Amino acid sequence: MHQYKLSMVGAMPEIVEQSLVRGRYAPSPTGDLHMGNLRTALLAWLFARCTHSQFVLRIEDLDLPRVRPGVTQRMLADLHWLELDWDEGPDCGGPYAPYTQSERLHIYQHYLQQLQNADLIYPCYCTRAEIAQAAQISSTQQQGMEDGPRYPGTCRTLTSTQRRRYEAMGRHSALRFRVSDERSITFTDLLVGKYTQHVQQTVGDFIVRRSDGIFAYQFAVVVDDALMHINQVVRGTDLLSSTARQILLYEVLGFPVPQFAHVPLLLNEQGHRLAKREKSAGLAPLKSAGKSPQDIIAELAASCGLMHDNLPTTPQKLAYQYSIDTYNAMRTKLHG
Repeated sequence: MHQYKLSMVGAMPEIVEQSLVRGRYAPSPTGDLHMGNLRTALLAWLFARCTHSQFVLRIEDLDLPRVRPGVTQRMLADLHWLELDWDEGPDCGGPYAPYTQSERLHIYQHYLQQLQNADLIYPCYCTRAEIAQAAQISSTQQQGMEDGPRYPGTCRTLTSTQRRRYEAMGRHSALRFRVSDERSITFTDLLVGKYTQHVQQTVGDFIVRRSDGIFAYQFAVVVDDALMHINQVVRGTDLLSSTARQILLYEVLGFPVPQFAHVPLLLNEQGHRLAKREKSAGLAPLKSAGKSPQDIIAELAASCGLMHDNLPTTPQKLAYQYSIDTYNAMRTKLHG
């Protein structure tokens, strides 16, 4: 059996033979998996399995204050119940273990030190309110911004005396990555197409470790995906805007950049992204209503145009349907 990767030709890439694809799904245990999470999980799984590739599960639990007890176990159980399997993960191990971020802190520290040695990071003492004030953005406007206001570089050139003054005030510093103003990042997403972002002009120097000592998502996800040899990242379009920052980190750390596919988010009946109350239900109410795993997989597939008859099905049947011969057909439906 040949293995494959995707090569961009025009708006929609064609498939060419190459080395083994490694995809992944990386949920955070801050709440039970809802239908939006599960649709992304199904699509990430399909992108890998319909090309007979490897699939990895990673638990992203770095933000420990937000992690809820028992959620990781329920997530694993829900994914198993839906027959979304994986080759490597926290419950079965693998060559790149551990697969739980809270067990990988020493690894992040090692690569953070590399950035420090290259003078690519610096301490920042600014609060969110101060950054918003500098950008002349109200708290209401800030809530509607996924990445917050652009960081103006306030602490980029602080002297050691100024830093000591902040520390004497009891302020703890975040660590920000120095973003060059000389270039834009351009990449071709498998679904969105060509995407360009000038990171300095859009978000400015960005945080790689928070002021509370927690490693930032942007940093940890790059280190994890690179060391786990993930070369296909399938995730929601809400993370599209963060990809350019991650590509910068891939480059400076000497890691190969994976292929990205940002899939559509699940919307409610009004066409809006799911609200928190709609996300919180998880699978329990559906199970109580007598829904089978096959019913839910069919509903998830239909919600993104991969099925039209809503007949119960399994992930394995979908993977067979969208096997190598019709893989681009699946992507065309998602792209539309």
